[in-house]
Amino acid sequence: MTVAGDDLEVPGACSRFVSIDGVDLRIFDAGPEDGPVVVLAHGFPELAYSWRHQVPALADAGYRVLAPDQRGYGRSSRPEAVTDYDIDHLSGDLLGLLDDVGAHDATFVGHDWGAMVVWQTALLHPERVNGVVGVSVPFMRRTSTPPVERMRERFAGMFFYIVYFQEPGPADAELDADPRRTMRRLLAGATAEADADPASMTADDGRGFVERMPDPPRLPDWLGQDELDAYVAEFECTGFTGGLNWYRNMDRNWELTKRVPEWRITQPCAFIGGAGDPVVLLTPPDDMQERCDDLRAVTMVDGAGHWVQQEAPDEVNDALISFLDGLGP
Repeated sequence: MTVAGDDLEVPGACSRFVSIDGVDLRIFDAGPEDGPVVVLAHGFPELAYSWRHQVPALADAGYRVLAPDQRGYGRSSRPEAVTDYDIDHLSGDLLGLLDDVGAHDATFVGHDWGAMVVWQTALLHPERVNGVVGVSVPFMRRTSTPPVERMRERFAGMFFYIVYFQEPGPADAELDADPRRTMRRLLAGATAEADADPASMTADDGRGFVERMPDPPRLPDWLGQDELDAYVAEFECTGFTGGLNWYRNMDRNWELTKRVPEWRITQPCAFIGGAGDPVVLLTPPDDMQERCDDLRAVTMVDGAGHWVQQEAPDEVNDALISFLDGLGP
């Protein structure tokens, strides 16, 4: 397996590999071995490193924290088949982490695509999920038709990034061409202070995805140059195809989850989002109460955008620890 440099670190955590059904996942592991297990699942295009502010805080609070580079990302395996990135594989990876530490169940926290994975892990494997927190992406109702099919209809004659990501090749080439440009624009261009033009984001004008994102004149206060460099070094090595393949399974995931008898979250759950996050504005958490039996908190962080756990770590850490402590022993 090809990996980037050895300088990527998360405070207080050891870095190690876990083998699960032929896939090697690099994880950050922190906290007491006998503490309640918390799994942190990152989104696109991120890494376990995106939880660098949460891992030490949760470990100090007494929790055993496992944060993987999920399949397709960072130092973890990158299978070639698109179907190797469907929800059964992604949820299976997270459950494999529990098996590795001898835990029957855990609380799962996911950001962005990671949120979609942990919500669906709670549906598919309820006996192994004692709590779930979605960050930036709320629990959403099951659509009556496959989601990408619906997006193609809704955004006909327009550009929509998820539809653009479906065909292998074009998006991969665009994002891979200059990982520094890609990560700078995606991280600093999806924040509350970024000046994105909604009309430009959906114009069917032949442009790709990255070039539509605002080109920030400077990095935001929450993202240091060394932190951006850490992301860039990883994606220069791996490219973005692994992460894009998650999007290419959205309709497949819709088919696979037909076996869930009722599309409801029965475990204690919570949502955390940035008040300026365009994803939250598009899919607000307003009706989660109707589909969650035990929704304990909805935390909206003022002044934060999509990368809320990096932009406002203190607020996110407080919300997470409050939720986790409320679950009891």
